[in-house]
Amino acid sequence: MIAVDALVRLCKPPAEPPPAVDWAQAERALGAALPADYKQLVEVYGDGVFDDTVWLLVPGSAYGDCDLHAQTAERDEVLADLWEFEAKPAGLLEAGARVLPWACEEGTGAFLYWLARPGQHPDEWTVLYNEGRGPLWEQHDVGCSAFLLAVLTGTADTEYFACLSDGLKPTEHRFATADQTIGASRR
Repeated sequence: MIAVDALVRLCKPPAEPPPAVDWAQAERALGAALPADYKQLVEVYGDGVFDDTVWLLVPGSAYGDCDLHAQTAERDEVLADLWEFEAKPAGLLEAGARVLPWACEEGTGAFLYWLARPGQHPDEWTVLYNEGRGPLWEQHDVGCSAFLLAVLTGTADTEYFACLSDGLKPTEHRFATADQTIGASRR
C-alpha cells in the first residue's frame, strides 16, 4: 500500500505494535469486508489520533469513541434520523449503498466515511466527509489512507481540516495512541 508506506514515513507509528485485530470476526460483526489499506493502517497505528485532528476508528477499541463497531451503530442511528428530514448525499441514492465510518475529526462532530456501493470491492470504496453539525458532504474519489495522507500533507481538495492547512501546519507529524491521549487502557 503506497499511501500507508508514505504515511509511515511522514508520521511515525507507535513504537509498540497495536493489539492484533481478528479481521474475520470484525468483518462478520460489521456485515462487510473492509479495505486492505484500512487494515494496514490499523495494524501499523491502532486506535489514536493523527496531528491531534483525525481519529482512526478501530474494531474492538477499548474506547467507545474509537471503536469502529460502536461508531458504526451510532452513526447508522444518527444518520437514519437525519435523513428523515434532510437529503442523502447523491452517492447514497443508489439502492444498497451505505456509509461506514472509519475516522472522525477532533472536536467537530465530523466523520470520514467510506461510500460502500453494492457489488463494489472494498478496496474501491471512496471517502465521504460529513461536517457533522451541518448538511454538507464532500466526496473524495480516493481510499482512506490516500485521503488521510493528503489531509496531513495539505494537498487534500477539501473545505475542512483548516487547522492542518492554515497557520498551524505541524513541522513534524505526530500520531498519539488512544491510550496516550484518552488515558490508561481498559483492555
